[in-house]
Amino acid sequence: MASALGTPNPVAIAFFFLFIAATLGITWWAARRTHTAEQFYAAGRTITGLQNGLALAGDYMSAASFLGIAGLVALSGFDGLIYSIGFLVGWPIVMFLIAEPLRNLGRYTFSDVVAYRLRQTPVRVAAACGTLAVVAFYLIAQMVGAGNLIRLLFGLSYETAVLIVGAVMMAYVLFGGMIATTWVQIVKAVLLLGGAFLLAVMVLLRFGGSPLALFDAAATRYGAAVLAPGQLVSDPLDAVSLGLALMLGTAGLPHILMRFYTVPDARTARTSVTYATAFIGFFYLLTFILGFGAMVLVGQDAIRAVDKGGNMAAPLLAEVVGGTGFLGFIAAVAFATILAVVAGLTLSGAAALSHDLWVNVVRAGDAPEAEQLRVARGATVALGLFSIGLGIAFKGQNVAYMVGLAFAIAASANFPALVLAVFWRPFTTRGAQASMFTGAAAALVLIYLSPTIQVQMLGRAEALFPLRNPGLVTIPLAFVVGIAVSLLAPERQADEGFPALQHRLHMGAD
Repeated sequence: MASALGTPNPVAIAFFFLFIAATLGITWWAARRTHTAEQFYAAGRTITGLQNGLALAGDYMSAASFLGIAGLVALSGFDGLIYSIGFLVGWPIVMFLIAEPLRNLGRYTFSDVVAYRLRQTPVRVAAACGTLAVVAFYLIAQMVGAGNLIRLLFGLSYETAVLIVGAVMMAYVLFGGMIATTWVQIVKAVLLLGGAFLLAVMVLLRFGGSPLALFDAAATRYGAAVLAPGQLVSDPLDAVSLGLALMLGTAGLPHILMRFYTVPDARTARTSVTYATAFIGFFYLLTFILGFGAMVLVGQDAIRAVDKGGNMAAPLLAEVVGGTGFLGFIAAVAFATILAVVAGLTLSGAAALSHDLWVNVVRAGDAPEAEQLRVARGATVALGLFSIGLGIAFKGQNVAYMVGLAFAIAASANFPALVLAVFWRPFTTRGAQASMFTGAAAALVLIYLSPTIQVQMLGRAEALFPLRNPGLVTIPLAFVVGIAVSLLAPERQADEGFPALQHRLHMGAD
């Protein structure tokens, strides 16, 4: 069957404009309620556990999850599940280790927590650099994904698609702040869960409603190897390294951590993680069905013919089981996914620039409310233009590895410093700086020296660093450096501030 991909799809365009109209209406409503920095960054701390759980799920289920994992499973079989598991198992760590300290100790960004008992300026500069590095790499992947998706599904040019995403995203964040971003995430999460569930049901109906029959069909067509590990990740060390980065990176992603400031208390923060874990776990189970469904019903050769990385597996499957109309709906859902994630990323980046760098470094924590809002909105525009520029500059590049790089940086730069600052009394300002800068720099250098860049992208015979993901090296390194520097240069102020931190951690703000 000839695919309608690459030609304008009226259904996709109609759903796209419907989503844009609905979310801009939400933004107009939110703008009337966004007058203070707390409302802009944290939605006035009025979001309920269920709402924040859906928004967390919406923030986390990116286009890489929906399009990328389904494609990985379709082309690699069982091994594609390693990403689903890696993305999911980070949530218990967030729930039991991160959610409560963040809500009780911070205001708007994760660096509020790291800097709580340390010297503000050096810690916030280091934390902001780590945050912006994660945001930049994530933004590249989302913007290029948006450009390619629209080019294939809407018939628009790549550059036009990137400009549309950038402009709409800036409108969400600029006028509605966290209130608008939260509700856009909720709408997107409901659409994505509903669309993926409907697509999975339509696939299973082709196999008598039995997932086992689907897997048998895949094994019959492509051999039993598609149901066994080793197709995608054959080196055990590589598998452990990737798993560590995905698992611990979740607990260091700035746009995810920022969501815990939107709820009224720590108990609601934990409740929201419970909801998010359930929604995300359900979604990743569906991607496994979608991947094997695409493998059998579309075929690996047909998927590769459209996109070598397999990113169009889910839309192609939608066309096979539901026609061009259903393809249009799934395409619009995928585009809504990208828009919502980009909005969350931009807001977290703007918070790092305005709250961490401007308010707490340049203005030493003394900036009027109106000035804070003005700087936050200026930072949003700057990041929006930056993301558009990145998307256009990386046109045609293979940027799938950048999501993994964002997780590796988050796990290496943010997570160790966050854990040590909250739970280890001897941790110092210099230790925090050293841990964050070492983690970020080591992740960047080792990713560049890895087979992903050296062999796959640059075409060289071999790579200096054997692992595709550096997490196995960089995460322990960041911990060791932070601990060693803290022990070599003790800090009395940090040590004396630990009891106050522990009191607030367990009791909340007075």
